[in-house]
Amino acid sequence: MLTAIITVVGLILLTIGIVWLIDKFVPKKLKPFLNLLLWALIIFLGYLTFMSVYGEIKFNQLKEKRYAVVIKSLEDIRDAQLAHRTVTGKFTDDFDKLITFVDTAKFTITQRRDSTVIDEELTRRFGGVETTKDIVIIDTLGFVPVKDSLFGADTRYKNMMDVPVGKEGAKFQLKAGRLAEDNIAVFEASVDKEIILHDQEKNLVNKEKQVVSVDGVNGPTIKVGSMEDVTTKGNWPQSYSKKEK
Repeated sequence: MLTAIITVVGLILLTIGIVWLIDKFVPKKLKPFLNLLLWALIIFLGYLTFMSVYGEIKFNQLKEKRYAVVIKSLEDIRDAQLAHRTVTGKFTDDFDKLITFVDTAKFTITQRRDSTVIDEELTRRFGGVETTKDIVIIDTLGFVPVKDSLFGADTRYKNMMDVPVGKEGAKFQLKAGRLAEDNIAVFEASVDKEIILHDQEKNLVNKEKQVVSVDGVNGPTIKVGSMEDVTTKGNWPQSYSKKEK
């Protein structure tokens, strides 16, 4: 945008210079027509300058509004995936299975308590001298439905695969697996920025996909999790969310 503004301002200054030269050297009969034409050009270039700035301001406002909606959906996916890992020990790459899990699965509520018992092996080793050891006992107190814990009465999780704004009918991409070297479960949910901003100017969308900034959503996609690193964070700044995990 800065290059375009500099170019337009330069053209305006050049036009003003031409107006001055016309005023000095062009015959009086032609001056009114040429001056009118050049001042019209100046006004037009000024309009282009204003629109180049205003257009990007409007784009950024719309972008931030849409990103906030998309990020809320990605946070729901992350919450469901973390619950899935807690219960099953792994993530899933299938939205239908993830939704069924939320509908049917339950968290186990447990309580840990310390206790002391006789260590029979050491007691025998010490010739019958009673020897004790400390242990941790885990009691199961009950079960809580995952659906109630994460979403309450809200059923929005049933559409968690749908990108809520942008190109109609678009779906989030969902991947899951394990890091080969560590055998740690990982997942990634993402959507291309071009899908979210499909109805905006292509040059602004392409520029947005190349963003690298501490205050921006970096890269060509909005995503949560990673298939390369052990993380369940999103690639958006804190200004978009307070739920980073």
